[in-house]
Parts: sequence; structure tokens; C-alpha cells
Amino acid sequence: QVQLVESGGRLVQAGDSLRLSCAASGRTSSNYAMGWFRQAPGKERELAAAISCIGGRTYYADSVKGRFTISRDNAKKMVWLQMNILKPEDTAVYYCAARRAYCTNSYYLEGYDYWGPGTQVTVSS
Repeated sequence: QVQLVESGGRLVQAGDSLRLSCAASGRTSSNYAMGWFRQAPGKERELAAAISCIGGRTYYADSVKGRFTISRDNAKKMVWLQMNILKPEDTAVYYCAARRAYCTNSYYLEGYDYWGPGTQVTVSS
């Protein structure tokens, strides 16, 4: 089992930057690819960004490409999502997720095994 806890969400204004953090604990000796999902009110949860276990490959949804950056430090068991030029449509609960995987340079769009409780990001116009 892996436990994930997100932090860093808060109310910001459009154009601001924010960095979300995800701390992993538990059976972190296994290999995991990581992702940041988000769910806005009345909408389905969507993948915003993903990163391979090694950390060399990343994926971004078109809606965040060029504004968000996902990164990780396996030694610290941390994953971050740097969000710049925030827009009101970025308002959502953001979830950190982990998927068991061989530690290769592959990211995943689905099939995540563990989830954090989420952190609220609200962007005012």
C-alpha cells in the first residue's frame, strides 16, 4: 500500500502561480509512475499531467500544456505540479495518483492504483 497526501491548494487570482506537492509514504520501495488529475464541479475527473517512474518523460493535457510542469524526486518520495498563468477554468480538486509499474521511462494515462484525498485549487477572475 502507498499513501499519498497532496498539499498547496488555495484560492489565487487569475495569472498567479501555485505549486502543488504530493508526499508518498508506505510501500514506496515499489516502482510507481505518477500523475496529477483534477476534477472541476460538475465535470469528470481528467488527467492533467503524468510522469514516468524514472522521471524523464512527461505528459500534459492540451489545456495545461505550456503552463503546468510535473516533476518528481524519488529519493524524497515527492511529486510536484507547478502551475503558472492560472485561469478560472483551472479551478478544481487536484488529486495525486500512483500506478505500479516497472521503473521505465513510460508515463500512463490511466490505470492508477492509489489516490490522495485531493487539494482544492480555486482561481478567481
